[in-house]
Amino acid sequence: MSSPDPFPGSEPEPLRWNGHPKGSAAYTRILAGLSFAGVATFAQLYSTQAVLPLLAADLKITAAEAALTISLATVGLAVTVIPWSFLADRIGRVKAMTWGISIATVLGLLVPLASSFGMLLGLRLLEGMALGGIPAIAIAYLNEEVTRAHAAVAAGSYVAGTTLGGLAGRLVAGPAGELWGWRAAALSVSILATLAAVAFLLLVPRAQGFVAAQASGLRGAVATLARHLRNIRLLALYVQAFLMMGGFVAVYNYLGFRLSGAPFGLPATVISLIFLAYLSGTFTSRWAAGLTLRFGRRTILLAGLALAVAGLALTLTPSLPVILAGLVVFTGGFFAAHSIGAGWTGAIASTGRAQAASLYNLAYYLGSSVLGWAGGLLFQSFGWSALAGAVMALAVLTAATVAVVNPRDPLAATN
Repeated sequence: MSSPDPFPGSEPEPLRWNGHPKGSAAYTRILAGLSFAGVATFAQLYSTQAVLPLLAADLKITAAEAALTISLATVGLAVTVIPWSFLADRIGRVKAMTWGISIATVLGLLVPLASSFGMLLGLRLLEGMALGGIPAIAIAYLNEEVTRAHAAVAAGSYVAGTTLGGLAGRLVAGPAGELWGWRAAALSVSILATLAAVAFLLLVPRAQGFVAAQASGLRGAVATLARHLRNIRLLALYVQAFLMMGGFVAVYNYLGFRLSGAPFGLPATVISLIFLAYLSGTFTSRWAAGLTLRFGRRTILLAGLALAVAGLALTLTPSLPVILAGLVVFTGGFFAAHSIGAGWTGAIASTGRAQAASLYNLAYYLGSSVLGWAGGLLFQSFGWSALAGAVMALAVLTAATVAVVNPRDPLAATN
């Protein structure tokens, strides 16, 4: 005979999901799977960046026009991250990421077949729209599936994977472009992205922390977004994303043009090696995330921005070794700050995390599209010093915004 229920009519409270702990098999699979998703996404998103001078020469267009192949892809991503986040709330994070990455790889394989510059831009726009199903959803998925104590570390690991994706795509594109042209470069990157997408599909475990949201309609969607936009701390992170990503992409878009001209005259294959600087971001994104447990997110984010400014200042010199060293420092600082900002959105937003992360990504890729392209106008008119100086000013403005808005509490890593 069972013992009587001390609270007649009550039901046992369901166990609360706390996430996979660091070191578990599922935790490892999540990070590995999302790292491959980062490779597939960012190899494709910036697949033409390493061969922009070749593309401009072949199609007889200007540097700023060639950079539109990057800007339109990031515009496509920016305008779809929010719709993708609402879709993911209904059908699940993993299913939404699967749809996005699969569509993007098919479109990527079509890019080398573009018969005109207009068609190329159209395919790049659609490719970016499909890729919008990865970045914001990945961060929301991490915050739901891993323990809260290790969410920042997991986000840093994901960002490290995105740096490897960007690096791999550019290192593949540069030599392939010099040997066989920019179309072969784009095809090579698309094949790489396809293999990474397959690895993601095989590795990523099913979600356990996801609870499907009821359709709230347009009014509910607007209310969710408005709530995030009224949060001053989230707004500061969105400003950081817009300004710093815009400056980062501008630096990488046009440094290749500077190094291909006098007095350096470097070939495309050698120029593609500058993207090895991304390895510093692979290291700093994980290292910075780990340091938040000791010093808090605010301190580490500001330190990353300071590193970025110092590195960019070194690129003002006429010495190639110093320029390259500066690029390494700049890249490391940028990704340290970005890994903190991307993961922080999920910690600040108690509800609507996918939408909070989507707004971060919207700002991030709008900055890439707008400032990444506009930097070309500055570079063409006034040279590298003007462009680098403008990006340093954006970093200082970003640091001031973050410092003023966020509380100074080095021990509150989750604040």
